[in-house]
Amino acid sequence: MEALHQQAMNGDRRALARMLTAIEAGKVDVADLVESPLPESGWKVLAITGAPGVGKSVLVDAIMHRWATEGRTTALLAVDPSSPRTGGALLGDRVRMTTVDDPSLSNRVYVRSVATRKAIGSVPLVVGDMATYLLGCGWERVMIETVGAGQSELRCAAVADRIVVVEGPARGDGIQAEKAGLLELADLVLVNKSDLEGATRHASELEESFALNNEAPEVRLVSGLRGTGVDEAAHALLNLSSSGRSVRAKMRERLHASLERRLTSHPAYNPTLDALTLGTLDIEEALMALLRESHERSS
Repeated sequence: MEALHQQAMNGDRRALARMLTAIEAGKVDVADLVESPLPESGWKVLAITGAPGVGKSVLVDAIMHRWATEGRTTALLAVDPSSPRTGGALLGDRVRMTTVDDPSLSNRVYVRSVATRKAIGSVPLVVGDMATYLLGCGWERVMIETVGAGQSELRCAAVADRIVVVEGPARGDGIQAEKAGLLELADLVLVNKSDLEGATRHASELEESFALNNEAPEVRLVSGLRGTGVDEAAHALLNLSSSGRSVRAKMRERLHASLERRLTSHPAYNPTLDALTLGTLDIEEALMALLRESHERSS
C-alpha cells in the first residue's frame, strides 16, 4: 500500500484511483498518509448542492473548464445516491463532464464518482477523507457535487469549507431548498438556466427573502449550458467568503456527522441492523450498545 501511495503522490492516476477505492472501503486511514490541510481564510473543499434537475453537473463542468483553462487543478467527487435496498448506484455524473475529455485540459481535472452506500446523509463522511487525500496529493481544490435529495443535503456541511446552492427557474426549487434548510447553509446561491423563463424572477425572490439578513449570501444568475455568467461565477468562487449565518449550522451538521461515523464504522453495525430487523433489539438498546462500545474502544 505504501508503494501505491507514493505512486499516487507522484501523479499516477491509476494508483490514485486505487488509493481512493481503499479509502472508500475503509482499508486505510487517511490520517496515516497525509496531513489534513491547515485552517485558512480561503477554502479547499467546496460543496455544490441543490434540487435535482437544476443543472448542477453541467454548471460544475463549466466552472472546472474555466479554472483548468487558467491553469488551476481541481478534483471533483460526484456523489450518487445508493439504493436503500440493494446498495447499488448509477454513478452517471461522468456522462455530463466534458472537460475531462479535452486533451489540453484533462491533466488539470479529476472526476471520481462516489456512492452513498450506508451513509445516513447524502454525502458519506468518507468523502471528507477522500477530499483530504486528494489535497495531500497536490490537487489545489476539491469540489463535491451532492445528490440533490432534499433534507439529507445538509450533510454536505460536514465535509465542505464552503457551500454553494444551485437553484433553477421558479418551479418550486426555492421552496424545497427552504424546507430542506439548504439556504441556511449557503455561502453563495447560483440560479442556473438563466436563459429560461422565470430564472430572473426567481433570483429576485431569493434576494428579497434574504433582504432582512445582513449576512445573506449573494445570488447570481448563470447558465452552465450557454456559458452566461460562468466566468464571473468561477472567479467569485475562488475567493468566496463564508456566510457568517451558516457557521453554527455547519458546526451542527459536523457534530451530527461525527456521531454518524461512530455508528456506521462500528464493527457491530450490520449485526445490530440484523437484530433490529428480527425484533430482538429495539432502537434505544441498539444505540446505547453501539455508542457505549465505541466509547470503550476509543478510551
